[in-house]
Parts: sequence; C-alpha cells; structure tokens
Amino acid sequence: MSKRIFLSPPHMSGKEQEYIAKVFESNYIAPLGEFVNRFEDTIKSYTGAKYALATNTATSALHLALRVLDIKDGDYVLASTFTFIGSVNAILYQNAKPIFVDSDSSWNISPKLLKKAIYKSPKKPKALIVTHLYGQMAKIDEIIDICKAEGIFVIEDSAESLGATFNGKESGTFGDMGVYSFNGNKILTTSGGGMLVSDNQEYIDRAKFLSTQAKEPTLYYEHKEYGYNYRMSNILASIGVAQMEVLSDRIKRKREIFNLYRDFLSSYKNIEFMPEIEGSVGNRWLTTLILKEHNPFELIKKLQEHNIESRPLWKPMHLQPLFKNDIAIVDGTSEELFKQGICLPSGTAMLDSDIEYISNIIIEVLDA
Repeated sequence: MSKRIFLSPPHMSGKEQEYIAKVFESNYIAPLGEFVNRFEDTIKSYTGAKYALATNTATSALHLALRVLDIKDGDYVLASTFTFIGSVNAILYQNAKPIFVDSDSSWNISPKLLKKAIYKSPKKPKALIVTHLYGQMAKIDEIIDICKAEGIFVIEDSAESLGATFNGKESGTFGDMGVYSFNGNKILTTSGGGMLVSDNQEYIDRAKFLSTQAKEPTLYYEHKEYGYNYRMSNILASIGVAQMEVLSDRIKRKREIFNLYRDFLSSYKNIEFMPEIEGSVGNRWLTTLILKEHNPFELIKKLQEHNIESRPLWKPMHLQPLFKNDIAIVDGTSEELFKQGICLPSGTAMLDSDIEYISNIIIEVLDA
C-alpha cells in the first residue's frame, strides 16, 4: 500500500476553519475570548462536570491539580505504572515522590495493589493519579472508596478517555479533579491542549489564578506567589469547539474499528484484546491487544514495511531509568503486557477496507 496509515491521526469536522476565522475577525487570539469560554462550557455540558479550565496541555492541567492540592517537596503521590510519562511528570515538578502501582486483568490500576501501596508508603500519600488507559475505565468505584477511606485525593488522568463512562457517569468526573488531553493523536484534538475539570469551584478558581501567572486583582501587576502561563489560546479553543460537535460520532467510529479488528482476528485464540470492565463503555481510543505466542515487535516491524504505523504498549514507569529509585508495588502484570502488546491503527477516518488490510497482514505474520 502506498498511502501511509497512521496510528491515530487528527480527523477534522469541517467547522474548524470557520471558527478559526471568527477568532481572527475578533482579534482575540490570546488565551482568552469567546471560544475559550465556549470550549469550557461544551466540556462541562458533555461531561457533567460543574467547572472547567482550558489549558495549553494536559500535563499543565495535572500540574495545576497537584499545586491546588498543595502537593509539595517530600510528599508521596500514588500513580498508575502502566501509563504514558505525561501522567506522572507533574509529580516531579512539585518535587514530590511517585509510588507506582501495577495493573490487574483490566490493564488499569489494581485496587488490591493500591491498598498495599498505601500501607507500604513511607508516609501517608496525599493523592492518587489514576490513568484510564487507552480510553478504558479503571475500576474507579473501588478506587474512590479506597482513597476516601484513607483521606487521599483522587486526580483522574482521563487524557485518553474523554467520552468513556462507568455506570453512565463520565470519565474524569469521579475524583476531586480530572484531566483531558487534546493532543494531536487524541479522540478530540486542538493540536495541543488540555482541560482541568472539577465539581469544586475553589479548585478551578485557584487553578485559573495559578495558570495566569498568579496575578493579584490589582490594576498593576502584583504577585505574592509564582504562577504559570498555562491557559489555552482562543484559536485552539475554536478548534476544540468544532471537534466537540462530532465527539459522539468519533466514539462510535472508534468502537466500530475495535469490533472490526476483533471480528477479522476472531479465529486466533492466542490474541487477547484490552477488556472493558463491567458497567463501563470505553471510547476505544486505540485498539490494543496482546499476542500470547508471538513477538509484537516483529509484527510492528512487519506493519512498518507496509507503511502502517503501530506501536508497543506503554513501557511501565517503574521500568523507566528516570524512576529506578522510586517505590513500585508491582506483580509483573504491566511488564507482561508491555512485552506482549501492540497498539493498532485506529484513526476514525480509516476505511473498513484499511482495517481488513491491516488484519490480513497480522494474520500473515501469525501464520508464518
């Protein structure tokens, strides 16, 4: 095949240029304006979160969440080990220390190991950053119960899971705060950007203050503490407003893509797709699977020869050199997933014939 098939490329709605033009007409191209407000409102309306703050990245939103919760030097923060490093970098920004927790059969953080990690911590952890991996919900009801009983804040890393639900409630709205990402490969993209949500107005007001250089409400610029330049621009927000108009369609297509892969590969019993826990509906941001008897890195290489982008599953954080001296409560689950797993192309503009073509290459490799 001559055309390149990417892993998860942007898919525009058709309204983005129209809304960007309105931004330029208004000359509000800075981190404020009509579309910043509209984007925050659409996220609130869609998710049910009471308050929202548009940021320049999801990492910025996570950093703000930790700062709002007064996470500081010497504090401990629990985190999923099976995740992207953006989920945990903000812990380091605050000079806090991560404690990594392994996955269970859901591929997401294990409530059982979470309990163990709390008691293994040198001192009581202040917060948990729980990742909803690849658009699939973690066992958030159990996780919230554990953390409430221990007085631990919960921040949901819903960067990959906008539109996923558990018992009808949206990802990102269970904990004290939630974070979404609008990076170029996400189900909804503004090219780069993030959103912090909460039902606690004080949290979002504080985050907004910090995100705009912590300027005191005076005519002149006065600062009693340090802040950041973390707000989203009106231009990017206009793209987000257009993308939100088609989010339901994108989720539907992502789930169709997953079902097509599963159907095409159904005869192979040594393939296991990422599960969907009972009571949840994931957005299937990426179709991911593990190969029980084959090397996924060889398959990735073979797909690349056909101009098809694929990727290994996340290398667990506790295996990263950066975190070699940090505490990790693990049982080998995420390590096995990393060794066996692959992410398949899942762009919502893909044709059914593209998915069949990719599946046939996978079958060819498995049969060889």
